[in-house]
Amino acid sequence: MRVLPRRALLAAPAAVMMFALVACGGGSDSDSGSSNAAGTQQSAQGAGGAQAAGEAEDEAGEEKETPLTGEVKQKAEAAALAKFPGTVVKSEEDREKPGMLAVEVKKADGTSVEVYLDKSYNVTGTKQEGTEENEG
Repeated sequence: MRVLPRRALLAAPAAVMMFALVACGGGSDSDSGSSNAAGTQQSAQGAGGAQAAGEAEDEAGEEKETPLTGEVKQKAEAAALAKFPGTVVKSEEDREKPGMLAVEVKKADGTSVEVYLDKSYNVTGTKQEGTEENEG
């Protein structure tokens, strides 16, 4: 039992020193294997974090779009609901088509439609959930 805490006490300063070296860019590529191995392990841990962030973005499917607010939100949602009655799920600026607005409406039958509007709140296209975009 007593050996484990002693090892932990000896490992803590080494870990702090390795972190400081990596954070400061210390060490050189020509150093022997011990510092290089620690750098590789640190890089692998950093890459794992970056990979996890990338996976979270992939799960979301797309980058975040800017939500609509105020009068623009009210008018865009009203125009979308006039064409497709239902409940607004979200309303945002369309990232794929700059200058366009997108309002997602869940219809009474349970399906969803994304309604695309121009800045004058005219419907310029739609996209049924799980399908390609339709113009009209």
